[in-house]
Amino acid sequence: MTDHTTGPLRTAHTYQLSEAVLGEIRALLDAAFDGDFDDDDWSHGLGGVHAFIRDRNGLAAHGSVIMRRVVHGGRSYRVGYVEAVAVRADRRRHGLGGRVMGALERVIDGAYELGALSASDDGAELYRSRGWRLWRGRIGTLGPDGVVPLPEEEGSTFLRQPSGRPLPEPDAASLLFDWRDGDVL
Repeated sequence: MTDHTTGPLRTAHTYQLSEAVLGEIRALLDAAFDGDFDDDDWSHGLGGVHAFIRDRNGLAAHGSVIMRRVVHGGRSYRVGYVEAVAVRADRRRHGLGGRVMGALERVIDGAYELGALSASDDGAELYRSRGWRLWRGRIGTLGPDGVVPLPEEEGSTFLRQPSGRPLPEPDAASLLFDWRDGDVL
């Protein structure tokens, strides 16, 4: 019988994590995404708050929240964007993703106007179950040469409304995310 005892959930800013811990996080993400996690994806998850859980076999779950800007309807929002959420294969469906998301949501609720994330098909149900709302409008980015539509991101972007703060409505205006290298969302 495998002992799946987990340690406490820890949170830390990227600058507080050692190179060894960052290496463990990167290894978890590489394994969890079956090699579909590149250096740009890694960079996107750095510079914010990480939440992670260990068990006897090492790092079991991770996620981070970083700051991004989103323009909608003539307004710029400070957004807590969730990145690099993964649970080790042998620990999936044991509540660890929910524990990590709970910590990240507390950061979003306390520090940002909105929460946002782009969900995989496998992860979408976790976010729905936690009250995240699927954005039903258009998605784009403010690129170096102007607005770039991102129709492939439509149907996978979720928003979170911190208490008392209104969510943008999916009207004629797109959600325009700040530009970054690699996948924008």
